[in-house]
Amino acid sequence: MMIFALVDCNNFYCSVERVFNPKLRKRPVVVLSNNDGCVVARSEEAKTLGIPMGAPAFLWEQTFKNNNVAVLSSNYSLYGDMSQRVMSILSQFTPDIQFYSIDEAFLNLSGFSNLNLTEYAKEIKSTVYRWTGIPISIGIGPTKTLSKIANKLAKKNPMCSGVFDITNHPRTDDFLASVNVEDIWGVGRQYAKLLNRNGVFTALDLKNAPENWVKKYMTIVGHRTQLELRGISCIELDDLNEPKKQIIRSRGFGRPVTSLNELRESISTHTTRATEKLREQRSVAFHISVFIETNRFKTDEPYYGNLAGCSLPEPSAYTPLLIKYALQCLDRIFREGYKYSRAGVMVTDIVPEDQIQLNLYEHPRDVERDKSLMRAVDRLNDKWGSNTIRYGSSGIEQEWRMRRAKLSPRYTTNWDEILVVKS
Repeated sequence: MMIFALVDCNNFYCSVERVFNPKLRKRPVVVLSNNDGCVVARSEEAKTLGIPMGAPAFLWEQTFKNNNVAVLSSNYSLYGDMSQRVMSILSQFTPDIQFYSIDEAFLNLSGFSNLNLTEYAKEIKSTVYRWTGIPISIGIGPTKTLSKIANKLAKKNPMCSGVFDITNHPRTDDFLASVNVEDIWGVGRQYAKLLNRNGVFTALDLKNAPENWVKKYMTIVGHRTQLELRGISCIELDDLNEPKKQIIRSRGFGRPVTSLNELRESISTHTTRATEKLREQRSVAFHISVFIETNRFKTDEPYYGNLAGCSLPEPSAYTPLLIKYALQCLDRIFREGYKYSRAGVMVTDIVPEDQIQLNLYEHPRDVERDKSLMRAVDRLNDKWGSNTIRYGSSGIEQEWRMRRAKLSPRYTTNWDEILVVKS
């Protein structure tokens, strides 16, 4: 029998901020998105105040002020480093682990059936908190979908102390009846509407729905979810690691951008990040697109948005080559006289790096030389920090970068911002 544990860091961004700033404890905390636009993380106290996820910060300023809410810009360097520390600790408890997101991981505990898994999970929870200060919740189940549900139940019920095992539980159906279909992992908003229209409102309803109907209207993916609710494991850890078929990198600017040079810096930076992602998943891309746009919500200014793309002579993850083609695309769509608010790149036609088909009519690049150079650059940036080696076309000052007026220090990744303890 398969046994999975879903580990989820509670209110991760807010919890990380509290680790290094104890004054934030027991105080409502929210973390804002890029450019300090919307709320993307809330502490429990902020949730109690009714501040919704995605709330536009400017509309909630008075609420923040009236309730002494700590408002912070997102500090991704700090969150990424703390995430790695948590994942490293989890790896000590099982060799079979899948890092699902920055604050979630699935652990395969199938080989630990001789242990009391609830007690084992409590030990994991205690260790992570003791070593990092990050609170976590753990749900255990015979499938990943059920472990997700168990995790939600662990968070909701204070009696669980953050750990809940739904495996062989005599009240499993009662628990499933308390979960709405839109809250099931893998059931999107459109499928939830379809299910509701047909009288399927809870996880228990979906579990007991006719299989043929689910296959017909929710395809094999929905059927897989139904089987998982029945305790039949259908989603392997490796299934969650499938390489992405397209990679999009885009950010809004911290201020309106009018010059082509600044747009070129932005496009070069996004292309650099996209090609890093390509190499992480050992892939190459055949096509790159570039898009730019002004702020469509500013009705007193003219709107302009456009996209251009091109195919490479042969698939590649060689950053200088993709930057070259991306900038050619940008030159085709750039128009003077507009105030641009966003730019981005999208790489598509992605294939594994060991399946490159060479072009008969072009002189082939020295692929091994390109890969060696990129490996060296990636190693240096991994060891000494992002942008230790950067491309000249990405610029140095990057004054167009997103606004982060309430940014906390990068306590763990920058020597100049390391925490100082005074005795």
